[in-house]
Amino acid sequence: MIQSHNRHQHRRHSGDRLAPELTAVLAEIVPPGGAFRHRQHIHLAFLAVQRHGAARAPEVVARWIGRIAAYERAPQKFNATVTRAWTEMVAHHVAAGPPGTDFDSFADRNPALLDKRLLAQHYSARVLASPAARTGWVEPDRTPFLWTA
Repeated sequence: MIQSHNRHQHRRHSGDRLAPELTAVLAEIVPPGGAFRHRQHIHLAFLAVQRHGAARAPEVVARWIGRIAAYERAPQKFNATVTRAWTEMVAHHVAAGPPGTDFDSFADRNPALLDKRLLAQHYSARVLASPAARTGWVEPDRTPFLWTA
């Protein structure tokens, strides 16, 4: 979704700026000239869980991703269910791991989270593409999440 975090530093239009906290987070997780891909989404969720707690992280990540999508002029790419599901998966694995872990250690310990196809175990493409999933929370239609079963 984000082509380069350097673009964030160069836009000057008043409505195009990202919030300072999000700008700082992006500078931490996206290398100069790098792209915002699945690993960066997971890293974003990891930081939100660590900084805001598991209960608040889905709301924080949804706000951040929504701002990124709007900033990139691609608000149609935001999916509320996908965002919450990934954030809850990350939170579940953070809680199961040792405290004080950095993201690289977390990612090494949980390589399945770096496979963007993981969500397909829980959701059909039809459900994730639905208007309800794009705008709000939809329960998995395939396999429930471990922490809710």
